[in-house]
Amino acid sequence: MLDDFLKYIEENDLIAENDRILLAVSGGIDSMVMSHLFIKAGFRTGIAHCNFCLRGAESELDEELVRRFAADNGIVFYSARFETAAYAEEKGISVQMAARELRYKWFEETREKNGFSSIAVAHNLNDNIETLLINLIRGTGITGLTGMRPSADTIIRPLLFATRQSIENYCEGNNIRFREDKSNTETKYIRNKIRHLVIPVIKEINPSVEVTLNETAERLSGAHEIISSFISGIRSKVSVTKKDSTVFNILLLRPYLGNRTIIYELFKPFGITGSQLNDLYHLISGRTGAQLFSVSHRILKNRGELIVSEPGDERTGPVTFNDLQDLRRHPAISRVSIVSIPEWSDIPKKKDTACIDLEKISFPLVIRKWHPGDYFYPFGMKGRKKVSDYFTDRKFSLIDKENTLLLESDGNIVWILGERLDNRFRITSSTKKALMISVER
Repeated sequence: MLDDFLKYIEENDLIAENDRILLAVSGGIDSMVMSHLFIKAGFRTGIAHCNFCLRGAESELDEELVRRFAADNGIVFYSARFETAAYAEEKGISVQMAARELRYKWFEETREKNGFSSIAVAHNLNDNIETLLINLIRGTGITGLTGMRPSADTIIRPLLFATRQSIENYCEGNNIRFREDKSNTETKYIRNKIRHLVIPVIKEINPSVEVTLNETAERLSGAHEIISSFISGIRSKVSVTKKDSTVFNILLLRPYLGNRTIIYELFKPFGITGSQLNDLYHLISGRTGAQLFSVSHRILKNRGELIVSEPGDERTGPVTFNDLQDLRRHPAISRVSIVSIPEWSDIPKKKDTACIDLEKISFPLVIRKWHPGDYFYPFGMKGRKKVSDYFTDRKFSLIDKENTLLLESDGNIVWILGERLDNRFRITSSTKKALMISVER
């Protein structure tokens, strides 16, 4: 098995000559066998162990086994303890997902802090097949059928070539101690149902099902690369990426609407699932202002466009500024200064800079989002105008409206930041000093 291990590492370019590898070791059979192989191969390693404090004394015995193994083999040992159940409750996620988030975050922090090149995790061929089948059952695109990759960012999986049976044989032949998590035998979890109930039935039909499905996943991975390149070409034609959003042109998107797979692949990076595809089609043909929320993004219909962005924080409240120094600290403000008008006549005409009569405002100033019913007196116009009507005239999308901020003094709107000054605060022939404010565009 050692020869196969080294061959797999070389074929997939997982480890360079001077790399230091941080081994993620739980104490289970897979990670203990992986550690043994790394030691036999002579790689420079460290061992990292997470205690999730979920199994009482069992968790403590897991940690003790891994700690002794590291000490016996002269390998540096790192450990962390997590209140996993509390974290899961706080985040509103499953305990399994909480453990995953906690361990990978800590692994990466430990890797970076201690100068390791990558993190080795002990996923094997059976794990890969189980993941493929789980994705297939739940519903997935082609990505979910390609299985785990040998490497991803700083994670490497040097045991993906090995079946669970070959790992058990190696463990027995080398007298490797390990700890068995009793929950692995329970069938209340979907992975264990696949492992203990589904795969044995499939193996009756095809005894080599692990190898067969792995070969299928490799072929699908190649097909996925072709499809990804094709989809990227379409995405570049029908959308543009801006600072905070991606905008799809519906007219350019229309020729592809007949192929639901293309539409799914175009919007999958924005969290759209197969079950939301019909909702997405309804949005495309719907009214301006309609929107759809995925797990990670908001998709807004705005005339002939779909605007995709991360949801904003609707709880953002007004910010009060007691002096100019305070005002300079606001992230939207790029420059604040006071100028004497008789000595300075080059008044900027750009929308991102406001030139305000200093005597007509008073601190504290407030920067806030707009509210229904807000009005102002637009510079260059007679009479007052609702801010909402100004937005409509300027063809602001819902996202534009949500991102627009107002500068306020004594309850009066002074400036729609980056847009329009209120006429009441403009520079006149009697102005002596002006407050100059610029914003980031």
